[in-house]
Amino acid sequence: MTRVDKPALLRRLFEVGCAYSGQVLSYQKMLGQLQDAGNTTTLAHYLNLLGGAGLIAGLPKYAGQRIRQRASSPKLQVLNTALMTAVSPFTLIEAREEREFWGRLVESAVGASLANGVMGKNIQLFYWSSRNREVDFVLAQGRTVVAVEVKSGRRKGTMPGMDALCREFKVKRKLLVGSQGIPLQNFLLTAPEKWLE
Repeated sequence: MTRVDKPALLRRLFEVGCAYSGQVLSYQKMLGQLQDAGNTTTLAHYLNLLGGAGLIAGLPKYAGQRIRQRASSPKLQVLNTALMTAVSPFTLIEAREEREFWGRLVESAVGASLANGVMGKNIQLFYWSSRNREVDFVLAQGRTVVAVEVKSGRRKGTMPGMDALCREFKVKRKLLVGSQGIPLQNFLLTAPEKWLE
């Protein structure tokens, strides 16, 4: 059991996490979204509590060095996409037409699958970004690194983030999930450790 001194702040952080899943949000920006006063240490602790409860995780940035990972802003990740859609005003058909929301929903589905799939295993899940370039997810097991980019649209896009990550770190495998790469259903049905082989 962990003591929660500010239950309203915890509840509000949960709501913000559901609304901003798939997005990197600094603790300072989160404080600006929350009405209850708190500090970044309290928010980080409450985000860990929400992750332990299987609700929302704060993914750290992949940096190769642990100290740099701890200092990064978290990428909010629901561990069940029902948490996003329950508060959404969209029907399924409307959600598919709202490209930005649909993209975040698909990315959050991949992230939830990965986050739940690595629990209890010696695999870590991150995101990566640098100079306006990003990679949605990075799986790491020892020195083995796999980059995962999610594309929910029909257009084939470039992946400058993937190229930048590969220049900075040794990446074993680059995965594109979505209409132009691995079909979403196939990816969701595959255990994360299979991508590290």
